[in-house]
Amino acid sequence: MSSTITICDTCRAPGTLPDLDGPRDGAKLADLVEAAAEKAGVPTRRVSCLMGCEHGCNVAVQAPGKLTYVMGTFTPDAEAADAIVDYARLHGESDSGVVPYRTWPQGVKGHFRARIPALDTGSDTP
Repeated sequence: MSSTITICDTCRAPGTLPDLDGPRDGAKLADLVEAAAEKAGVPTRRVSCLMGCEHGCNVAVQAPGKLTYVMGTFTPDAEAADAIVDYARLHGESDSGVVPYRTWPQGVKGHFRARIPALDTGSDTP
């Protein structure tokens, strides 16, 4: 099962001032992630605000029945986009969403902000 990358398109990179005439850093990162993900066959979606403004350039990697990982403080560049997509591909290959540290792409190390437990997919949950 593939994992989806959710990208905040309203983020600003930490320490940057708003560019009133251009796209936000999150939108720049989203463009790059979407391009890399399309080549890799990884689904993406954009949202306006993952509420990680303190960290900027936030993404979530998620799939039904698996742990969700939220990452931030990315620079909106091709290297970050490729690392995010590579991590999402590994997440998709995992049964639980856990990706062994030794296989993490270098570009995601130090960017993890939260790990969210999978929702119970049993039929007896409300």
